[in-house]
Amino acid sequence: MRRWLAVMGGLGLAVSVLVAAPGPASGGGRVIKRLAYAPAEPVGSKGHLLDLYLPRRTAHPAPLVIWSHGSGWLAENGRDGADVVAARLNPHGYAVAGVAIRSSDHAQFPGQLNDIKSAIRFLRTNAARFGLDPARIAVMGESSGGWTAAMAAVTPGERVQAAVAFYPPTEFLSMDSQMLEPGRPLTHNDPHSPESLLLGAPIEQRPDLVEKASPIPYAATTSPPMLILHGQRDILVPWQQSVLLHEAAPTSTLVLLPEGGHGQWNDFLTRPATNAGAYVYPDRPVALSWDYVISFLDRALAGPGN
Repeated sequence: MRRWLAVMGGLGLAVSVLVAAPGPASGGGRVIKRLAYAPAEPVGSKGHLLDLYLPRRTAHPAPLVIWSHGSGWLAENGRDGADVVAARLNPHGYAVAGVAIRSSDHAQFPGQLNDIKSAIRFLRTNAARFGLDPARIAVMGESSGGWTAAMAAVTPGERVQAAVAFYPPTEFLSMDSQMLEPGRPLTHNDPHSPESLLLGAPIEQRPDLVEKASPIPYAATTSPPMLILHGQRDILVPWQQSVLLHEAAPTSTLVLLPEGGHGQWNDFLTRPATNAGAYVYPDRPVALSWDYVISFLDRALAGPGN
């Protein structure tokens, strides 16, 4: 695992601590750090914690966006970047929860899926305590966190009402054939790849687990609205992975960025050089921004009377 962490960290991708500057003042109410949504497994790990960013109280409970940062499932850093998301969403009345899930060093699939479901269940159970609307929950994430968001959206149990997935891996066995530069910088079929470590076995030896760990077989007309965003210069997760998910999920919208790379989720929405030429697949130009994402969430999470 250390070799893969070094490769990905050396590229400044996926496992890096977010360095993008926060957006405007959050306009939030309370921030509650290190809430335990489940027991630590193992003791001393951090894959059971969440940070909650609450907007100012109103007469109505707040819709919730659960955020999970990516790491290739190699680190328990899912809470990273939640402050940036909250700075954009709190002023619009959304609560944000940055959720960590266990690394592949501490659990193999389906442990990570169980973790995000446990976090959703915890937040629903405690919705009144935090002023949240348990019927209006979206999941958002990038890279392996995008996988987390997609899996939470399409699998049974603790279903959510919407998802936003930035460059999610979706079908592990096809990734190498889709890479911009095959074999560089990663080989996903490697027995020590992030995907193999997630499953606890080389992915080529366990196609049964690969299928279970893919959101594609679960996607259906009953899945909630999903917004998928992917850069076509991504050298870690090929953009065709998002096309596969979009084609399987009739309720999804796919935005592709010809100039977008990996690990640039906030740049997708804020940096003109990164989102230049963005288009809704297959060919409709779009002005991509945080307002675009917020409009999607407003539609998907519209409650009674909204």
